[in-house]
Amino acid sequence: MKRFALIGSAGYIADRHMKAIKETGNELVCATDRFDVMGRIDSYFPDAEFFLEIENMDKYMDDIRRGGKPIDYVTICTPNHMHPSHIRFALRNGAHAICEKPLVVYPEDMRIIKDIEAETGKNVYTILQLRYHPTILALKKEIDEGGDKIYNIDLSYITTRGKWYLKSWKGDVSKSGGVATNIGIHFFDMITWIFGDVKENIVHHYGPHKAAGFLQLEKARVRWFLSLDNSDLPPQATEKGMRTYRSITVNGKEIEFSGGFTDLHTVTYQNILNGNGFGIDDARESIILTDYVRNAKPVGLKGDYHPFLKK
Repeated sequence: MKRFALIGSAGYIADRHMKAIKETGNELVCATDRFDVMGRIDSYFPDAEFFLEIENMDKYMDDIRRGGKPIDYVTICTPNHMHPSHIRFALRNGAHAICEKPLVVYPEDMRIIKDIEAETGKNVYTILQLRYHPTILALKKEIDEGGDKIYNIDLSYITTRGKWYLKSWKGDVSKSGGVATNIGIHFFDMITWIFGDVKENIVHHYGPHKAAGFLQLEKARVRWFLSLDNSDLPPQATEKGMRTYRSITVNGKEIEFSGGFTDLHTVTYQNILNGNGFGIDDARESIILTDYVRNAKPVGLKGDYHPFLKK
């Protein structure tokens, strides 16, 4: 049984991490968050210590380490811009770090964290759960066996958000990395993992609510579109009352993977605990990609752009 600490335990995604810790037969020893409504923890680890200030959890972790019961892993579910400091917190406390997406917002942070990994002998793992999705694994196998063919891909992801979004840290590009990083990072990781590294990166549109562009990968031409705007939902979604639309087509064929997400954090934890987790180098390509998108000058409706931009 491994001993875990959790930073950002009141956040939406933290529930999946607590569930994964529980389902892999491990113990959440302590948790921290600025918000004090933590009833959810009672369903998983009612005896876990809880702290409103990370400084107090730091002291607690040091005390139990000196008492011979150190924390093995620190799970990080905090806002994106806090990830580098909380990863450092984990490594400096003699624990491995498990960090939600994106591992970092800015590529230069990866180099620094890599150095601290070497200094401390502890590892940083990230959550790239789409790499464990059965449909995605089958697609990767098909592409790997398909030789040097070039595929045409349309990637569309619309997940509508209310007015609160832009007033939260998610709406602050310096904190979240913007819409391409905040909602697109998993999909960019997935397509580069399957179809290879980026050879060309063109941004057609970039704004607070949506972004779109074109990627030339080693094995694919990708038109992508990401949006938080309800008006971008296609008729097939609005007619069903859906607020989220997710679609990937490969050479015109729809790849359906809407289901099967709920247990992927547990699968991720199982692989990390078995020594097969995804680390800094695995996350690198998608972080560099989204950093470029955030800083590029959009070219407008030129070249091979996503059809949703015509709206």
